[in-house]
Amino acid sequence: MVPPIDCQSTDHTFMLPDPGPQDRDRRLAGTDLRLVDFWTWAYSDIAVNTVRPILVEFLVANALGDTRPVRTEWANFDIETPDGIRVEVKSSAYLQRWPQRRLSMIRFDRLAGRFVDPQTQELADAPTVRADVFVFAVQTATDPARYDAFDVAQWDFYVVGADRVEAHGTRSVGLAWVCATAGRPVTLAELRDAVARAHAGCRKGTPMTPTASTSLPEP
Repeated sequence: MVPPIDCQSTDHTFMLPDPGPQDRDRRLAGTDLRLVDFWTWAYSDIAVNTVRPILVEFLVANALGDTRPVRTEWANFDIETPDGIRVEVKSSAYLQRWPQRRLSMIRFDRLAGRFVDPQTQELADAPTVRADVFVFAVQTATDPARYDAFDVAQWDFYVVGADRVEAHGTRSVGLAWVCATAGRPVTLAELRDAVARAHAGCRKGTPMTPTASTSLPEP
């Protein structure tokens, strides 16, 4: 039994070590369960809107050649290409896990966030655009009987430079704005070139630090 612990703030920073990739057959200590049993139990339902975005990040990371082996939950951006392009991935879908009387509107939220210092974990005061390029992913199925989030043909990917998001001046956008700004959607196979083109069209050398010029209003 662990005795009561004093949890008051100290000058010391507590940081868990990077877990690295886990073995699917790793045993959960004290049980006969394996890690894959947990994954299957927790993440089999890809339609849940807390799981589906992670699948999209995985698809985009592989398409863009991000070599980092494990997703970082609290990073300032989602994906980093081999060329150092910082990419934020946002996803939306018409169909949800809960019963629906109408299809969901496609909307993408939280385009800006408070910069997190990777060393101190301190947060900036104001939300900012923290990536170079945005990938907006839409799960296009409208028939529940045909829904398959694992079928990449059911996904449309729209690519927009972060400067366009910043100029829009809001922390959320709808599909109409995305289509008007990005043009036609691209396939997963076309995504790497589309991201490179969007980045080339942005301002060069924008530092990823919170400044007054990049602050967006709170919703």
